[in-house]
Amino acid sequence: MAEPERLICRGGELADGGDGVRFELARGEHGEGAFVVRYQGEVHAYVNRCAHLPYELDWIPGKFFDGEGLVLICSVHGAGYDPLSGQCVGGPCYHGLAKVAVEEFDGGVYLADSWIVKERKHG
Repeated sequence: MAEPERLICRGGELADGGDGVRFELARGEHGEGAFVVRYQGEVHAYVNRCAHLPYELDWIPGKFFDGEGLVLICSVHGAGYDPLSGQCVGGPCYHGLAKVAVEEFDGGVYLADSWIVKERKHG
């Protein structure tokens, strides 16, 4: 059974290579920003923090992909990340994005581990 506190969004909210959904993990005292996107038909989620400098990737909420919908881009310095793995594929980044385990079932996208969604932030 799906636990409502683990629900991030409905699966239909995520278009392949399109806008993502921001959410906050109940992790630590202040929580931690994260996002989920759909790429090649599957959902992928990461902590919303560039590996180059600790800024959120999206300048405009939910806009994580480049213009072609192929690479996750940091809006501050242009670091690029593979949507499947989070690994750096170009620009100024020292390592990849921190992956957040998610799963899609019963029409929803859920956290796959013990973290809970503190807040949903739709673009």
